[in-house]
Amino acid sequence: MGEYRYTFLKFLRDWALIIGMIVGASLYLVYHAIPALHPAGPVLESIVKEVQPMLLFAMLFLSFCKIEPQQMRPHRWMGWLLLVQSLTFVGLALVLILWPAVPMRAGIEAAMLCLICPTATACAVVTGKLGGNMAGVVTYTVLINLVVAVLVPLMVPLIHPMAGLTFGEAFMRILAKVFPLLILPCLSAWLVRYLLPKFHAWLMGFPNLSFYIWAVSLTLAILMSTRAIVQNDSGAVVLWEIGVASLLACAFQFWLGRAIGRRYKCPISAGQALGQKNTVFGIWMGYTFLDPVTSVAGGFYSIWHNCYNTYQMYRKRKQEEIRRR
Repeated sequence: MGEYRYTFLKFLRDWALIIGMIVGASLYLVYHAIPALHPAGPVLESIVKEVQPMLLFAMLFLSFCKIEPQQMRPHRWMGWLLLVQSLTFVGLALVLILWPAVPMRAGIEAAMLCLICPTATACAVVTGKLGGNMAGVVTYTVLINLVVAVLVPLMVPLIHPMAGLTFGEAFMRILAKVFPLLILPCLSAWLVRYLLPKFHAWLMGFPNLSFYIWAVSLTLAILMSTRAIVQNDSGAVVLWEIGVASLLACAFQFWLGRAIGRRYKCPISAGQALGQKNTVFGIWMGYTFLDPVTSVAGGFYSIWHNCYNTYQMYRKRKQEEIRRR
């Protein structure tokens, strides 16, 4: 019995990503296909919106608990990644400002969103599993969120003017989203480290806890991404544009991140920091500041980067099995 239990748990751990993606998509498709469940939709949506931030907070809190404060320092590769995200976003924004009627505008806006979207809070979990530097990606997560909080309010009003929306108001909206899920977990983790060392040591006795929390969070993220794609009524052509743009942005960022990282002997950390996105935040930015249809790009991107993460973790697992032989 113990052997079967071990095999089952190993299967869940090895394939948590793909299982989470399948379960998340299936749950929404089942709900969508059964009209009798639709009245429960608003309640279920509110539950997901309450639970998701809690899971993200817990993941980042546990990640900060594993990192010494002095480990969080900037590296040169972070400057290059910040430059890539900033320049590509500004460049595409200028295209839309100068040529408002440019063809495939939805695809360009989708690419903009995917390129400027900050690093996922779960990135440290995946980076750790892949053998990268968790402290590095957490540091970059803080830096890119600060850049986004300044750059998006500066550029977006020039693309989509919104009556009454000033830079200060847009900045505060983004900061209100970022602060509870980025700064508070950091402060909480460091308070626990120094004021409650026994509790901190007890938490460190569960090294895979953040991974399992992420698996649940991934399920909810894919569920909401599937909902955004299914409920979108902009037509197949626009969805095709957004899907292709998000796929190209995903492939470009993972490739370039790893290429930059190789120069500084940290391809995994740089690749994940640039390629793995906070798609929940991206979806929110899409329907808050851009054309609401653009928010679907976050849903597509969530699928692409999690498929690639699944492949990376599968390859890592196979390499470890070969080394053990």
